[in-house]
Amino acid sequence: MEVWAGSPYPFGATYDGSGTNFAVFSEVATAVELCLFDDRGNETRIPLESVDAFVWHCYLPHVLPGQLYGYRVHGPYEPSAGLRCNPAKLLLDPYAKALHGDIKWDQALFSYNFGDPNSLNSLDSAAFTMRSVVISPFFDWQGDKAPNIPYNQTFIYEAHVKGLTKLHPDVPEEERGTYAGIAHPAVIDHLLRLGVTAVELMPVHQFAQDGLLLERGLSNYWGYSTIGFLAPHSGYSSTREPGLQVQEFKAMVRSLHAAGIEVILDVVYNHTAEGNHLGPTLSFRGIDNHAYYRLAEDPAFYADYTGTGNTVNVRHPHTLQLLMDSLRYWVTEMHVDGFRFDLAATLAREFYDVDRLSSFFDLVQQDPVVSQVKLIAEPWDVGPGGYQVGNFPPLWTEWNGKYRDAVRDFWRGAPATLGEFASRLAGSADLYESSGRRPVASINFVTAHDGFTLRDLVSYNEKHNEANGEGNNDGESFNRSWNCGAEGETDDEAILALRSRQQRNFIATLMLSQGVPMLLHGDELGRSQSGNNNAYCQDSDLTWVDWSAADTPLVEFTAEASRLRKEHPTFRRNRFFEGRPVERGVGDPLPDIVWLNLDASPMLPSNWDEELARAVAVFYNGAGIGKDHRGRPIEDASFLLCFNSNSHPATFVLPPEEYNPEWELVLDTAGELPGNSRCSASEELKVMEKSVVVLRTYSPPSKAPDHSVAASLAALRRLQAAGRAQGA
Repeated sequence: MEVWAGSPYPFGATYDGSGTNFAVFSEVATAVELCLFDDRGNETRIPLESVDAFVWHCYLPHVLPGQLYGYRVHGPYEPSAGLRCNPAKLLLDPYAKALHGDIKWDQALFSYNFGDPNSLNSLDSAAFTMRSVVISPFFDWQGDKAPNIPYNQTFIYEAHVKGLTKLHPDVPEEERGTYAGIAHPAVIDHLLRLGVTAVELMPVHQFAQDGLLLERGLSNYWGYSTIGFLAPHSGYSSTREPGLQVQEFKAMVRSLHAAGIEVILDVVYNHTAEGNHLGPTLSFRGIDNHAYYRLAEDPAFYADYTGTGNTVNVRHPHTLQLLMDSLRYWVTEMHVDGFRFDLAATLAREFYDVDRLSSFFDLVQQDPVVSQVKLIAEPWDVGPGGYQVGNFPPLWTEWNGKYRDAVRDFWRGAPATLGEFASRLAGSADLYESSGRRPVASINFVTAHDGFTLRDLVSYNEKHNEANGEGNNDGESFNRSWNCGAEGETDDEAILALRSRQQRNFIATLMLSQGVPMLLHGDELGRSQSGNNNAYCQDSDLTWVDWSAADTPLVEFTAEASRLRKEHPTFRRNRFFEGRPVERGVGDPLPDIVWLNLDASPMLPSNWDEELARAVAVFYNGAGIGKDHRGRPIEDASFLLCFNSNSHPATFVLPPEEYNPEWELVLDTAGELPGNSRCSASEELKVMEKSVVVLRTYSPPSKAPDHSVAASLAALRRLQAAGRAQGA
């Protein structure tokens, strides 16, 4: 085979239309072999003789897309010194843009003999591991354009590629559970019906299955075990042809964009699937262990801030480059619109403590591509001081865990939660305003993949994770949930009605809060996981969305609440409330927000601390929203929101006429008040237990101008007659 020197950049396998350039970094290697595989698995080894700045490279004419390959890295094997090169192990390319095949768990995948971590195992792993794939970079995007939806108009839907589509009856069977399934018109129509503007996909970077889970008949369903940072997961492709998962992923993005829906990826850059010092040698460990992983004080072991056995070394320039190249690739080549960073606090650990000025954040800030997309942090990890809600740099938004906890506590009736609830409803200024951020820095959520579904949140007091095989010891034990009177399934109609109302309360609160709402897939359908709050290993009908059992009224309510938010900028402000009067056209100015007691008197500081205070009203002034992108004032109706988390009805006195003479009902989660009913200033309003009522300022309709053709002709005749009279 003809071998040219090639180029040390770009990394990975790059097809240019004639041949393919290969480049891989390793500072510790003494020799590197490129291994090519044919359809029968026969291996051809090509020594890489060109090395520039520790980048080993070559160019192979006539090597085309679909070619399977890997690397063998020669070098020191001294586990006690953190050196783990072993040429017997076929290694995946860290820059592979597609991977093919499955891992078959065997002793050969490990560089040591079981029972002796310091030994050297020389069994060849090629027959048991995945292959990297040369891909074609060419794709017809058909004029695809990013929707570029502003944060304050964004509604995020967290979804699992397989779980959302596996049981959808309108998706062809061969496309269920795949990228093509997500792109199917039936799925997109559902998203549009809900008003979703962005789909946040759980990990789609190529991930590995855990051998211990497979032995127990389980799997790594969630996908938080990345082994390829530039490769879409092959298991979500409707075709098994090597490399075609890239084309299918791009087609999915193109279809979602055509519908005006953005694509956000949940990315795992904090650790890899290779685990701790007893894990397999699949890629990074065998290429350059020191560069890619943070080693402990004893370099035979790994620093673990992730709870998975290892932590990616963001202090090394080549590792940082890999992460940034990966992010940039997904934006420029795969056209995604943003990222949610799993355990993002880990990426900010320069040495030990979490540092908001770490190198990773510096690189993101100055990158002309990555800095322009949506960046969402899961602002915690499992290391010391890892809970960092509110502490990320101004460019970032955050999953607001404090919002989740406060809203759950309020609606289950926990004491002394009213003040916290109000702060979260109003956009969490206490967390984000001091850093120069806006209310949209808060990604508001009540449920996510990790924890109870919405239906389970109102159906279970305790977790029920027995199916995971860990004695129900896994998963969060304190869920701030309330089963409404019975644990799990029940036939009690009163309990079922209360559970339905509670689900509506959570969805309404989410849509009425300042910030960016995020809904877990299937919550609008009433999806249950039978009380399992840690279904990471359940790839079954326990986690797949059962479309045939959809709660249709809940779907309709969710769509209506979303529509209310979309149509009224009052609920999606770009600025925090200030509590100051806002000039209006007539009358005395009212503050942009007013919190009210049941008797319509303004809330006092002492009222917030009352242990049993569980009802409050809030006035959102539609005249104090701000300005649009052209500098024009944004005007909207004003709203009065009445929240009652008591176990009994509450009577609210509507505010006096200076707020508005008359109000009209637009939402009632209890369904007790007639639709479009009206009530007057200072009137009493009964709000049922555990419910939300939303009122909008009512203005009598003025007579609309007649724009009919007949009216236009009549006006024209009058003008002509007047002209003739004037001429006479």
